[in-house]
Amino acid sequence: MSVVLELTNVTRDYGRGATQVHALDCVDLTVREGELVAVMGPSGSGKSTLLNVAGGLDPVTSGTVLVGGRDLTAMDARRRAEVRRRDVGYVFQDLNLIPALTALENVALPLELDGVGVGRARAQATDALNAVGLESARDRFPVDLSGGQQQRVAIARALVGPRRLVLADEPTGALDSVTGEAVMRLLRTRVDAGAAGLLVTHDARYAAWADRTVHLRDGEIVGTDAGASAGEPMGEPADLMETDA
Repeated sequence: MSVVLELTNVTRDYGRGATQVHALDCVDLTVREGELVAVMGPSGSGKSTLLNVAGGLDPVTSGTVLVGGRDLTAMDARRRAEVRRRDVGYVFQDLNLIPALTALENVALPLELDGVGVGRARAQATDALNAVGLESARDRFPVDLSGGQQQRVAIARALVGPRRLVLADEPTGALDSVTGEAVMRLLRTRVDAGAAGLLVTHDARYAAWADRTVHLRDGEIVGTDAGASAGEPMGEPADLMETDA
C-alpha cells in the first residue's frame, strides 16, 4: 500500500517568547491507502492542529507534510488549495456549511470549484447524499436541517469525488450512537476502497473502527495502539436512511 500522508518531524508553534505554545512537537506520522488512523488525546493535546497541518490548512513551523508524495510545505497557498480540493476531504468540527447553499449545492461545491461540470458534480453530490440517507433533504438549506443532518451533509461533502485523504474531526459528535456507527461504516468503506483516513475522536467505540490509534499529549505522540477489528461494526448494522438524527 502506498503512502498517502506523511508527516516528518512536524512542529507547529503559536505565539512567541513566554506565551509560545507548542501545539505539535516533532510529530512523525504515516498513513497509507486503505488505512484508517484514529487520533485520541485530552483537550488541547494538538488533535485538531494535526488535522489542519495534514491538510495544508495550517502552516508548519518546521518539518514536512507530504500528501500523495507532494510537499505541502513547499507550496504556495494556491497550490495547497488545489491539492485540498482534489485530494482531501474534510469533516470539520464546526461543519463549515455555507448557509446560502442547499445541501446538494454544499456537497457539490468542491467539485465545481475544481472545474467539474455542474451536472456531473451534482450527480455525484446526489449519490453522496443518498449514501448518508439524505436524498430527501437535498434541496433544503442548513438552517432547515437538524444538527445530525447537517453533520451528514458535511460527511457527504468530505467523501464526494475521488478523495485520496479523508480528515475527520469528531465526525460523530452531533450524532446519536446508531447514526454515529453508520457514519463510521461509511468512512471505513471509503478507506477500504483505497483512501487514507485520519480520524479525531474522543470515543473509544469509534476509534475501534481504525487500524490503529495514535495518542497525543501536549503536542507529542506518546503511544500507538493496534485497532480492535478494523472494519467490524461495534453493534448491529445500521442504515442511515432509517435515522433522522
